[in-house]
Amino acid sequence: MGHVISISPETQVRPKPAGKISYEEFLEWYDEGFAEWVDGEIIMGQPPTYEHQDDSDFLTALLRFYVEARKAGKIISAPFQMRLKDQQSGREPDLMFVSKENLGRIKHAYLDGAADLIVEIISPESVGRDRGEKFVEYEAAGVREYWLIDPRRKQAEFYALGTDQQYHLVLIGKEGVFHSTVLDGFYLRIEWLWQNPLPTLAEVLGEMGVL
Repeated sequence: MGHVISISPETQVRPKPAGKISYEEFLEWYDEGFAEWVDGEIIMGQPPTYEHQDDSDFLTALLRFYVEARKAGKIISAPFQMRLKDQQSGREPDLMFVSKENLGRIKHAYLDGAADLIVEIISPESVGRDRGEKFVEYEAAGVREYWLIDPRRKQAEFYALGTDQQYHLVLIGKEGVFHSTVLDGFYLRIEWLWQNPLPTLAEVLGEMGVL
């Protein structure tokens, strides 16, 4: 993830704690800007590009409408923490889907455990985290589906967790359509992500038969 939501004046003047801190101390310090906690260290992000935010808003609105229509669970967009205790990390994905079976993991200030599906929209400064550290953490934590969207390169990759508990790339056919393994019936035409302007929700949901 490479974006920052507007940070309050209080957060802007609060100094970043020195040295390692606990996750509880991090939550006390944390306020709605982009920040992640990894093995006691705070990782700060950079502001988003317009393309990043546009894709993020589009996917959030599309998935939220679809999930609510199907009564499948909840969509949570940044800024909201996901705590992975076994990985010693508190991440802030761009977008998370939590199935209705796992809604008990949603706490007041963070998701306590893995989301079922995570979307990260790659920015130049987040490539290493999204493709490296987070890929490994999400796989080990049992995130069932991981989407990597790169607006700058116009690339989209989708990974599904196999029975071997490892991520496997979901192949996209010649038609350029991704079918989710987690959200029953949901599909995404890759070309939608690169259109300028992006398609309207009415167009997309109408094609899916949701509207």
